[in-house]
Amino acid sequence: MTTTKAHLRNLGIAPRKVRMVVGQIRGKGAAEALDILHFTLKKGGEPVRKLLDSAVANAVTNHDMDADALFVSEVYVDQGPTIKRWRPRAMGRATRINKKTSNVTLVLGVR
Repeated sequence: MTTTKAHLRNLGIAPRKVRMVVGQIRGKGAAEALDILHFTLKKGGEPVRKLLDSAVANAVTNHDMDADALFVSEVYVDQGPTIKRWRPRAMGRATRINKKTSNVTLVLGVR
């Protein structure tokens, strides 16, 4: 089975939130997954849709795969680098704020 991989690095959304979106398209056909992501109201829907668009374009252009036969064989989200910020608090103290990022990997296969 031929596959195509696409990566999205340092997405500024926490991995837990992106996993909710990614779980909806796992195992679906590429066209159906694009429809689902287009109408998803979650913030992670648009970046994942763009990643899927890119993966489909790469598969068709670089590997001569049929766009209608593509499906999402694997998709997973890992935690990227955490951006650390400080927030002033009472009595001269400070609290750290961790802004988490995500790395999304999407693998398309052919049926």
